Order: sequence, then C-alpha cells, then structure tokens
Amino acid sequence: MVALDLRDLAKYPFLKEAQSFIAANTASLDQYLESSAGRLAVKEAYDIVSASIRFNPRQPPEDLSEVPSEAEAVRIIISAYPASRLLVSCSGDKMLIDRLCRYQSWRVYRYLQDEDPKKKEVIAASLGLSGSSKEIPVIQYVEIASRLTDDRWRLVNRVVEKGIVRIHSDEIDEILRERLRVIMSQNLPLKVPPSLCISLQPIIDRIKTTIQERMLEEFGSVEESAFPPCIQAIIAALVQRTHLTHMGRFAVTAFMHNIGMENTKIVELYGHVPDFDLSKTMYQVDHISGLGGSGTEYVSPQCSTMKTHALCIHPDALCKNITHPLTYYKQKKRMVTVPKKKIGIAGSGGNIPDKESAPADNSDKQEERNKVRRTAVEEGGKNNEDHKEDNQA
Repeated sequence: MVALDLRDLAKYPFLKEAQSFIAANTASLDQYLESSAGRLAVKEAYDIVSASIRFNPRQPPEDLSEVPSEAEAVRIIISAYPASRLLVSCSGDKMLIDRLCRYQSWRVYRYLQDEDPKKKEVIAASLGLSGSSKEIPVIQYVEIASRLTDDRWRLVNRVVEKGIVRIHSDEIDEILRERLRVIMSQNLPLKVPPSLCISLQPIIDRIKTTIQERMLEEFGSVEESAFPPCIQAIIAALVQRTHLTHMGRFAVTAFMHNIGMENTKIVELYGHVPDFDLSKTMYQVDHISGLGGSGTEYVSPQCSTMKTHALCIHPDALCKNITHPLTYYKQKKRMVTVPKKKIGIAGSGGNIPDKESAPADNSDKQEERNKVRRTAVEEGGKNNEDHKEDNQA
C-alpha cells in the first residue's frame, strides 16, 4: 500500500485520508470556523469559489500554487475543501455548485499529470476506478462522458464489447477528472444548518457580487455601464435569486440573443434561480432565439413596454433620448474610449437596431407581433409542461 504524505492530502482533499486528518486535528465545525485557523480556511474557500466562477471550464486552471508541506498550512488547504462546499450549498445556486465541481476536478486533473503511478492508482481506487485499466463498464462510461463534447467520447466512436468500453491509456486522467466531478455533483448541495449559513452570509454576498461581475464580462459588456440599467437590474435580480416575471425573463433573453449571445450562455443566466430546470429553460431560450417552434427570432421589448411592465429601473441620463434598450447598448459602446477585451460574445444573434431604424423603436406592429409570439411561446411551454415563473427564461 502506497503511503500518502501531507502534500498529497493538500492536492487531493476529497480523499478519506484527508478528511480523517482534519477530523483528528479539528474541534467541532462551529468552533473551528470561529477560530483563527477556521477563518483562514473560509478565506481560502472563498478564493476557491471565486476562482471557479472565473475560470474557463474547457481548460485546466493555471493558478496552481506550490503545495506546502507544513502541517498547519496543509490543514487550512484541506479545510477549505469542505468550507467551499458549505458556501455553495448555502448559496442554493445550482450553477455555482456545478462551477465549483468542475473547477476542483480540473485542479485534480492538473496534479494527476505529474503524479506517481502508484499514488495515481490509490486516487483512482478512491473513485471506484483503476488508474491502469484500459476498459470501463458502459453504464459508468456514459455517466462519466456525458459532459465531454469531443466526438471521440461519443459511444458510437468507442469499441464496446460485452458491456465494456475500451479506453486509451492517455485518457485515464480525463476519465478520473470527470468521475470526480460526477461524484462531487451528486453529493451537493449539503444540508447545512441555517445558523451556519447565516454566519457565512457576508462571504456568500461577496460571491454573488463576483458572479454578477463575471456575468457582465461574459455577456460582452465593455464595461458595466454598457448594458442599459434595466438589463443590469434584471441580471442582478437573477444573481440574487429574486422573483422575476415572465416579461423580465423574456426581455433579458431576447436582449442577449440580439447582441449575439450564444444560447448556452443565455441559459447559464438562469442557472442561479431556485429549482432551475435545464430542459425547460433551453426550450424557452430556443424559441425566443428562433431555433425552435416557428423559427421566429424575437426582438427585445422597447422602452415603453419595459416601463409598462415596471422593468425600467434606475434610468440614467442617456435613457432620456433612447427608445430601445438595444439602441442604448449600441450608443453606450460607441462612447467607450478604451475598449476592453470582450468575452463570450461570439454568436449568431440578431442585429442591434439603430435608433432611427430599429423596428422595435418605431413600429407598434412589431411590438404587437412580439406579443403574439410571446403568447405562442408560453402556450408551447405549457403544452410541454406547466412551468414555474421562477425557473425558466
């Protein structure tokens, strides 16, 4: 049996050995979190969760620091693992939970790249796999490969014999990474005592602020003020898990599509609301963007409609001369003198209308058509399954 040292426990804090180390050197959870070491662990956990929000889930994180060997430093790092799980569980944010699971599994993947084969076998065994086997049961493979997008992972492209899938030796680390992500996801959220969540609320509020900042970056804002105040307010409401009307969801979905946002990114907006349902949300987003149903693309509501539905929130000076949120977005971007790098705006959405030419700015008929289409979308969603207002776009 290969012995794991303290540095190994810091790299792989999900291992039972790591948790046993914490249990043997830590008092009760409440007492520990109130101690100086516990506060450091929570700070480390906050940094981990923040990093999970900002990293690219398609690439390994690049911020792996040198693993310490001192017992106290290792204890803080290991303690940060359950503390990060507490934070995302208290947030009740499914998308945040998913981000954390992917980030932590990617970090493990990075460490596995240079790991001793014998230790890698111990880690694989803890995940119910083998670090040297070149085959895996098909049921287990399907669960692991469900989030892998490369064609090589599709079952039709694999060799399958008697319920066993063949895998290549250079794919083991990826298999272990995805297996860990699946296990982490299945075990979250945790049932956390309300009193503990209340004590962690200031940290959770900071995390929500980070989520909102990241959303604005990913949705192509040159700077935070590039989006109209109404759209910023809707995004803030989604992050804060506040009740949002159907018109609010329609407005932000159509707006994001019109400026070129990919549908998968739009769906991520709603991953922060309670009882998020991926299939229902994707159904609604596809209809609004023209990929489903009649194939009609919707234009986001004009300012007068936003006012009617109490969605014109905190209008600024520029709003006085604007009749459509998309026109605000276009003009505001022109005013920026030092453009910043835009993230995640590649897509095939509709055009941004000018103030003079936008159909939604000066055509009541266009607005009426939008209302009819929105009704059709809602009816289509109801025929699929009645949906809760809080759950989908």
